[in-house]
Amino acid sequence: MSRVGQMPIPLPPGVSVNIKKNEVTVKGPKGELRRSFHPVMSIALKDGNLVVSRPSDQKFHLALHGLTRSLLANMVKGVEGGFEKVLEVVGVGYRAQKVDDKLVLQVGYTHTVEILPPQGISLLIEGTNRIKVFGIDKQLVGEVAARIRAVHPPDRYKGKGIRYLGEKIRLKPGKAGKAVGKKK
Repeated sequence: MSRVGQMPIPLPPGVSVNIKKNEVTVKGPKGELRRSFHPVMSIALKDGNLVVSRPSDQKFHLALHGLTRSLLANMVKGVEGGFEKVLEVVGVGYRAQKVDDKLVLQVGYTHTVEILPPQGISLLIEGTNRIKVFGIDKQLVGEVAARIRAVHPPDRYKGKGIRYLGEKIRLKPGKAGKAVGKKK
């Protein structure tokens, strides 16, 4: 039994939902999202809440039930307040800057790396070492943040690179020093 799928999704003021068969459109102050869901799931608007129901208790339908409800809840939250991910650039001489719409990274390579965010995603640079990724689509925000992090993931020895804010990096110990005394 899906506990997540059974919970209704309350609609905040200013958010409207349009349901046509298996396609749902959610409009809010931040924008509009549209998504198609599996046809066996039924989505209904009851008393200002979105309710998802499944046809049977088969394993496949149970999995779809929770997934559908989570995706709908993320759509409602996205158009109301949006999502953000924060990345840190760590390392001597490593920096991030915004040129026009592009993100330009200098992270220890011989060249700069330019990243053009897709439509619906905005980037904000704080100082030279903090990048904020904003958007209304949770999946797209996470994907763009992951692409930025993949340019130079954190090094396991010194910790240099691009990481999520608050991410813990387990550093490996370096080489052990030479033993005292000479070998004979």
